[in-house]
Order: sequence, then structure tokens, then C-alpha cells
Amino acid sequence: MPSYRHWSSWVETSICVHLVVLPARKRRTHEIRTLGYCFQLVGGVLVERSPASSEVGTCLLTLSSQLSHCRTILRLFDDVAMFVYTKQYGLGAEEEDIFVRCVSVLGNLADQLYYPCEHIAWAADARILRVDSARWWTLSTAFWGLSLLLGIARSLRMILMLRRRLRGPAVAFTSRLPRTKRRAMEAQVQSEVLTLLSNVADLANAVHWLPPGVLWAGRFPPWLVGLLGTVSSLLSVYQAVRAGGHAEAPTP
Repeated sequence: MPSYRHWSSWVETSICVHLVVLPARKRRTHEIRTLGYCFQLVGGVLVERSPASSEVGTCLLTLSSQLSHCRTILRLFDDVAMFVYTKQYGLGAEEEDIFVRCVSVLGNLADQLYYPCEHIAWAADARILRVDSARWWTLSTAFWGLSLLLGIARSLRMILMLRRRLRGPAVAFTSRLPRTKRRAMEAQVQSEVLTLLSNVADLANAVHWLPPGVLWAGRFPPWLVGLLGTVSSLLSVYQAVRAGGHAEAPTP
């Protein structure tokens, strides 16, 4: 029977391998997400405005649905990475602002709960579990929406704090603020603005996928869902590329 030391070593090795492979898979997930929403945007426009091209539009919508299902399958393996991130962040002791710390911790908790709810919903649709999938899809979407809402609150707070520092009395004289630090703060403001816009677009779609009667739930046409998702995906891809090309800039 393997000892605790061997078991602990195996767990650590598995997590390290998972985290090494994660960036490449994350890039692939971004690509799948962007393509899926682009297909939904084009397909929705064709179905709604061009009856002659409705067959092509329907095919694109079907392809978009399959890519979304592919992403759901890939997320079955994200629990470990999310748990490691949540554990590393902890209670956000490194955050200077208590509000940012609280919304970040709550956002991590919402993300952590989102995954198992979605897994159960997927398993119910696949007839692996005999439960009501609609209830679990609604619950997972609610956790996703909550995470987005907390992310929006965090970004707004960070933008206000950073702009206050840039415009504060201590920054009135450029000699008192190193140029590299000022550029880093300005880059972080831009990053937070992009994150804010991306989360707002995703939140609009999240509400749309909630049960009817909740705000604008179920009222978006397919092309609008595709447009919002495409905007959010492109912003995320741009941020990822920008972060890779400017490693010295602090990440939000």
C-alpha cells in the first residue's frame, strides 16, 4: 500500500503537470469560445435577415452549439486548477483594499461552486445522473452571473483607486512617480477597463440564459448573444496577447 509521502508526491506532481498544460489548453479554449460566438453571430444574422441563406445560418448555429458543448466538456477538468488558484489567493491578504479583497474572495467562491453545478447539469443531460438538469443549469448560470457581477464591482473599484493615485497630489509632479511605475498603473487601468467591458457583455448573456421572467431572460435573439459573446471573447484574447507581449506589466 503506498505511503502518505508517495501519495502526497503523486498529488503534487499531478497538479504541477495540470498547471503546466493549462496555459496551452486555456488558449485553445479561448479560440473555441471565439469561433463559437462568431458562428452564432453570423448564423443568427443569416437566419433572421436572409431566408435564402437560412440553411447556412442554421448549420452555423448548430456548429456554435457543438463548440459550446465542447467547452463544457473541457471544463470538466478545470476544478483542480480553480481550487489551486482559490487556495493560493486565500483571503486576499495581499490586497490593500478591503472591498477588493471581499469581492475577490466571494468571486472565487462563486467560480468554485459554478463548476460542480455545471458538471451535474451536463451529467444529467448525458443521462449519467437522474436529476433535473434544468435546475442545475440555472444554478450554474446564477453562480456565473454572480461571479461576473462581483468582477464588475472589483474592476470599478480598481479603476477608481488607480485613477485616484494617478491624479493625487503625490503624482502632481512627475518626478515623484517613476515613469515605469506610472506606465504600469496606466496599463493596469486599461486592463481593468477591458475586463469590465468583457464582464458586462458576459453578464448580459448570463441573464439571458436564466429562467424567463428574470429581467431580460430569454429575450435576446441568437445574433445578439453571438455579438456579446464575440466582443467578450475578443477582449479576453486581446488581453491575453497583450499580457504575453508585455510581461513587465502587472496583471489585475
